[in-house]
Amino acid sequence: MEEPEMQLKVKKVTDKFTESMYVLANEPSVALYRLQEHVRRSLPELAQHKADMQSWEEQSQGAIYTVEYACSAIKNMKDSGVYFKNIEGLLRHTISLKDRLHSARR
Repeated sequence: MEEPEMQLKVKKVTDKFTESMYVLANEPSVALYRLQEHVRRSLPELAQHKADMQSWEEQSQGAIYTVEYACSAIKNMKDSGVYFKNIEGLLRHTISLKDRLHSARR
């Protein structure tokens, strides 16, 4: 065989081989395998992140409940000022009645 003819045949064979390798590397089943491997590697980390987020959400909900309860207690204490003033007035009145009774006995 002549040299140019041999080079042409070698080029055709290498081109076909390259094309076959390209098709094989980009075949859908290979892509699905790569996707499956990616999911297999990523899933445990994602599951851990999900568990962490759920734990943080529970802690946050507990803290929110505590703050809301504290705010409600403070509001109730603020509103109870009227009752304490009423009790103070009644105690002063009782003390004055006691003093009058005590002075009337003498």
